[in-house]
Amino acid sequence: MPSEKKSGYRKNFSLILTFISLMLVLFVLSLLLAYRFSTKFIENEFVSEKVNVLEQSIEPYNDFFQKKLPEVSYYNGYLDSATASRFVDTVLLEYPFVSKVIFYDSEVRNTPVSDGLNTGKFSFGPKSIYQFGSFVPQDSVELFTIANTHNFVVGDDFNALAIKLASYIASLDTSSTPAQDELFSNFSNVRSNKITYLNIPRIEDLKTYKRMMRKDLKPQPVYQQDMLSFHLDPYKIKITNTRPRLYQYIKIEPLTYDPLDTSSSYFTTEITLPGPFSDYKLYFISSRSFVDKEILSYFWPIALAILVFYSIVVLVAFLIYRNLNINQKMFKLQYDFMNNLTHEFKTPVSVIKIAGNNIRSATGLTDRELKLYGKILDEEADKLNGLMNKLLAFTQIENKAIQLNRDQINMEDFIESTVESHTLKHPDFKFSYEVSGFNSFITDPVLLGSLFDNLVENAYKYSPADRKNLHISARLIKGKVVFRFTDQGIGIPASEINNIFKKFFRIQNQYNQNGSVGLGLAFCKELVNFMNGEITVKSKVNKGTEFKIVLPYTD
Repeated sequence: MPSEKKSGYRKNFSLILTFISLMLVLFVLSLLLAYRFSTKFIENEFVSEKVNVLEQSIEPYNDFFQKKLPEVSYYNGYLDSATASRFVDTVLLEYPFVSKVIFYDSEVRNTPVSDGLNTGKFSFGPKSIYQFGSFVPQDSVELFTIANTHNFVVGDDFNALAIKLASYIASLDTSSTPAQDELFSNFSNVRSNKITYLNIPRIEDLKTYKRMMRKDLKPQPVYQQDMLSFHLDPYKIKITNTRPRLYQYIKIEPLTYDPLDTSSSYFTTEITLPGPFSDYKLYFISSRSFVDKEILSYFWPIALAILVFYSIVVLVAFLIYRNLNINQKMFKLQYDFMNNLTHEFKTPVSVIKIAGNNIRSATGLTDRELKLYGKILDEEADKLNGLMNKLLAFTQIENKAIQLNRDQINMEDFIESTVESHTLKHPDFKFSYEVSGFNSFITDPVLLGSLFDNLVENAYKYSPADRKNLHISARLIKGKVVFRFTDQGIGIPASEINNIFKKFFRIQNQYNQNGSVGLGLAFCKELVNFMNGEITVKSKVNKGTEFKIVLPYTD
């Protein structure tokens, strides 16, 4: 049996060690894969998230281009320098990337102009030109008037949009209404760091402009047009870093910018700015250590999830193993129980059969022999009856099939009766007892007697021949009856203390060689629980054991 147990232990230990090693390898491998995935993910994010940074950073420009510029058309060409100045002030306040605005107060005529565009009978030129900006001196606001040109050349901004206007009017289909997007794109001109915008005329005015190209109209009409050229500074764009833990530095650089340090200790990426800022780019740079922090912040939750997963797997495996182990132990306990129970029944039955055969085969028996055989039959019958009663009582108590009787007993008389019956049965058993704090209390005498009998029998069975001593004390302590059964027996190993009250459990020692059902102490535990008490044990190997029982006191 010890070799089988040792072999089983070795097999289980090897299986557990193999399983733990496999789980550890898979766990480490999972962490490595998770870290690699986190690294690739963050590196891809470093490249892709720049689009979001660009969209957020140029959102003010998009608002300016799509909402603010069209407001020029609301004035229908009748902007003057004062109104234009107030309009520009709001632009400079709301959009810091606008550095300067040049305002062309212009006219469309049916007669030639000296400055501007003349195509056919269609002429387009400025009456006056003003510039506005935070750093524009007061004496240089007016750049040009028909009366005084200030030697100012109208320049490409005006001429480029004038040509674009003339081309559009020449190709205009007057039988249909042009779309707003078509009008907007033909009345604006986007160049590097500059947007020039001309207010959009009414469709009737556009039709008149088309006729003006072909012939003189009477009376010769004059139409007011407002053109504004917005000078933009890309370095004034406010960069919105939507991923501050990913991008350490973001700056605006020319497209030709090429960093000197291209070592692997830095991550870099770039994206070109749109529209009038297309000669510039957003340049992103982060040190590897900075990006590693973001990688770890992404990796740790994954690692925690992996840890939880493998913990659950190990816990499930442990529970399965424990359940199988418990089932195996229960099977062994039940197997031992059946063997021991068979032995317990077989021994008195065999003795009864032998005594019966001797009586039947004997030709004549003396009175002494008859008394001897009668005593044997009576004792063995008592053993069978006691065993059956214990099994029946155990089952009834477990299933709550009996009721707790409440009778008043005298404690000293009760202990004396127990001592006398076991002294007659075991003359070599030495008893001592004491009762203090009370004389009588109400309890179930039958169940208490069974409890006493089992503990006394245990003390006798597991004590050496020269130390078969038992001291019983009964005391009233803080409203509880406390019984102590103290022997000088072989004791109980500390490793077995927690198992002795389990059903079918038996400690392997020389005193159990003849078999034991393993129900005695389990029966005591059930009895105490049924009587609303508690039972504990203290023991030292080769010194002795003390069972302590605490029951509620009622007198």
